[in-house]
Amino acid sequence: MEKKQKRSLSLNAFVLLLIIMLICAVLTWIVPAGSFERVQDEVTGRMVVVPGSYATTESSPVGPIQFVTSIFAGFMDAADIIFFIIFASTYVFLLNKCGALHSACGALLKKVGTRDHLIIPIFMLFFALGGTTFGLYEEVYALVPAFIVIAMTLGYDRIVGGAIVFVGVATGFAAATLNPFTIGVAAGVAEVPLAEPKVLIFRIVAFIAFMALNITYVMRYAAKIKKDPTKSIMYGIPQEEEKDLMSRDEVMDMEFTTRHKISMVGFLLLIVILIFGIIKQGWWFQEIASLFLVFFIVTGLINGYSANQLGELFIESSKATIYGALIVGMARGISVVMAAGGIIDTIVYFLSNLVSSLPTALTGIGMLIVQNLINFFIPSGSGQAVVTMPIMAPLADVVGISRQMAVMAFQFGDGFSNMFWPTGVATICGFMSISLDQWYKFITKLFIMMFCLQCIFMVVGVLIGI
Repeated sequence: MEKKQKRSLSLNAFVLLLIIMLICAVLTWIVPAGSFERVQDEVTGRMVVVPGSYATTESSPVGPIQFVTSIFAGFMDAADIIFFIIFASTYVFLLNKCGALHSACGALLKKVGTRDHLIIPIFMLFFALGGTTFGLYEEVYALVPAFIVIAMTLGYDRIVGGAIVFVGVATGFAAATLNPFTIGVAAGVAEVPLAEPKVLIFRIVAFIAFMALNITYVMRYAAKIKKDPTKSIMYGIPQEEEKDLMSRDEVMDMEFTTRHKISMVGFLLLIVILIFGIIKQGWWFQEIASLFLVFFIVTGLINGYSANQLGELFIESSKATIYGALIVGMARGISVVMAAGGIIDTIVYFLSNLVSSLPTALTGIGMLIVQNLINFFIPSGSGQAVVTMPIMAPLADVVGISRQMAVMAFQFGDGFSNMFWPTGVATICGFMSISLDQWYKFITKLFIMMFCLQCIFMVVGVLIGI
């Protein structure tokens, strides 16, 4: 008897985000509009919430016309990220087309031999160290396409390549030790030291534990699909790189030419300039995207491409990345709807009151859950810190836990949920050119394990008096 084909229950990413937008629009008719007063904090120089200042405001529910225009507004608001994705992906696309990336991968494989699986923990740890110390995060997204090519060449899939970069840097960012953009701002608002010795040691232990968990998870998935490709989440789904993809043996047989070497030195130089520009010059998406465009042109000329050929490559690459780039615009529309309805502060106020009603023993976990939920509405780490910490820090005093634990609840809740909420993963899915449901098939189990580990650290931290 012929077996019935299973019906797919997955939703198109645009449909899923549109449904979430619609739910948020409905909430603007149900949840009262309100806001906190804000003043400039002398320590951080940022506008922070005044505790106890919440007041309801005139209702401004999002109607059908405003809902539709919010979609366009979301795309406009996310234009910098959208074009950053296109420009950065185009440069990596060129490195792939000219053979520099493949030949460099072949040269690397000759060095590591059969131990190529060690590329996963080495680079995950590399990105994580940047995230945990100086707040490296979105800046490395542009490296995702390069690691996808490397991962697929080694017999893995594009999710492994993306996870090496994203899960690595996001784990470091969340299990931060000195990250100035999250715990730096949060500690300043909470008026506690950033690097108090016992707290720093506790954060380092947490960083090691989360990295051990996440590296193990990614390596086990990678080993499973290398042994049996049908186990891959991407199995049977056509992938753009497949038409240009070379096998492990083929890339090892490739000649690493002088042009290829110059191109890859340029790639390393780009990373150095990128880090310098971000840390010392305050660069953001406009400057970073422009840097990738310059290196795209220079690398193309080095490899003998004409101006017309570079133009054609730019168009070809844009076709491959436009789906992911547009997802970012749809995700940003969610924030536009909630801001227009004036319900974000109301939700923060309600959740903070919910925490204050919990028994002392559960307050730390309650704060953690609340910060996870708030991160859906306020994806920015520093933005969330200045909204929630003026409320959570005094609340910690009232319920009898330290302000440092309130900061830790914030950094965990903000950072790790960036790997789960659609408002946080839409951009990285754009760079990976995968759908949201494909990412959730990979990350959901890991997210649950990470959340359980967060709860353990929160309980232990309270018990030992951090």
